[in-house]
Amino acid sequence: MGVAAWCKLRTAGPCCQHRARLLLRAPSPVPRASPAQALGLGAAAAAASSTMMTPSVQFSPASRSLFDEPLAIRVQGLRPQQQVTLRASLRDETGELFQSCARYEAESGGELDLTRCPALPEGSFAGLEPMGLLWALQPQKPFRRLVKRDVQSPFRLELEVFEGHGPLPSRLLAQGVHERGFLRDGVKRIPVREGRIRATLFLPPGDGPFPGIIDIYGTGGGLPEYRASLLASHGFATLALAYYGYEDLPKDMKEFHLEYFEEAVNYMLRNSQVQDPGIGLLGISKGGDLCISMASFLKGITATVTINGSVANVGAVLRYKDITIPPLGISQKRIKIDKSGIADIVDVLNNPLEGPDRQSFIPLEKAEGHFLFIVGKDDHNWKSEFFATEASNRLQAHGKKKPEIICYPGAGHYIEPPFFPMCSASMHLLVGRPVFWGGEPKAHSVAQVDAWQQIQNFFHKHLSGKQCIKHKL
Repeated sequence: MGVAAWCKLRTAGPCCQHRARLLLRAPSPVPRASPAQALGLGAAAAAASSTMMTPSVQFSPASRSLFDEPLAIRVQGLRPQQQVTLRASLRDETGELFQSCARYEAESGGELDLTRCPALPEGSFAGLEPMGLLWALQPQKPFRRLVKRDVQSPFRLELEVFEGHGPLPSRLLAQGVHERGFLRDGVKRIPVREGRIRATLFLPPGDGPFPGIIDIYGTGGGLPEYRASLLASHGFATLALAYYGYEDLPKDMKEFHLEYFEEAVNYMLRNSQVQDPGIGLLGISKGGDLCISMASFLKGITATVTINGSVANVGAVLRYKDITIPPLGISQKRIKIDKSGIADIVDVLNNPLEGPDRQSFIPLEKAEGHFLFIVGKDDHNWKSEFFATEASNRLQAHGKKKPEIICYPGAGHYIEPPFFPMCSASMHLLVGRPVFWGGEPKAHSVAQVDAWQQIQNFFHKHLSGKQCIKHKL
């Protein structure tokens, strides 16, 4: 995705460019006899000509929902065919503001239902997009990505309804607030500091045991919990696992020891709340190749899902007992930098099928479990589709079952749980500058919804023999 396209996304229409200014409405005047009454046309006609409802915002669920659940939005009390602009705002824990806006026209009955009414051109999106105001949220400062740092508190979504389709601010007609949470009632959050493990375990409501998953993120480090907490809300005992840049773990990506990850696997396997006989692994980006390495060398792994992961070891030396897997080579000369200073790094990695870089190819044919590769075809972090294809070739060449590969056209690198806005460009810790992640917002959003269900289905099938129920959007 080019800078021009990224800038166009952030400046799509004048309705997102100004802070709202709340204007006080004058009190309604004392009703007087209308011309209809004077002419004796009846009380009903008089009431229709003199009575108007105050516009209001309605959410369903009413006040709170999980972030990965659909949210129905309606505005009531508008005039028939009244033109309005809706603006959604959300701040993350650091105070960064994300906004989207869309232009609409009320129906003949004065109601605006986002499941029936398409957004008009010149907003953040157009067409019939009931969740568009969420997936189209964009940072008001460049190169910010929306993540949830504290899953124990919800995001606060503010929705404002403005009159007309002109530049904002215009007259504020209505506003509402809704909380988008990450912990379903009854989900238990348990910090884990056992041995070297630095993690958080999320247990679903009710009595276990539950199918177990270890969830690993990428090069950002720290301990992201939001995907694990949502998975627990869908019935999985999920361990969000940190591996560097957190507490007393290594501060940077130089060398990792698979024994650390083995401790986490064994912790889950012996946990009475985790269902036998094996567990699942879920990793995105760098977390993807770590999960493949774990599945290849460690016992007790039944199912592995990678989201835009590599089949070669990337970024740091990996050691396990007497085995050393070097990182895949790179060439900085292949970085493309545009006029805005944003880097496209899709071609930076060497080919793991050639020369000494073959040593970086993870021997996934040693794995005993099942694989699912989630691929964004517009991933600009690296060539995820190529990696998934070569993983499949390697498995089949060794007589193993062909893995599942699901490719999503128009999806970029960060395929997150549903309704997270696509991040087209942000800082990359290893590159030291902003990089393109790829993707087109609408296609990326569609991919996230489907991939989330595919991931749950895959784990339910291989960990518990069940199928999950798909959300209705």
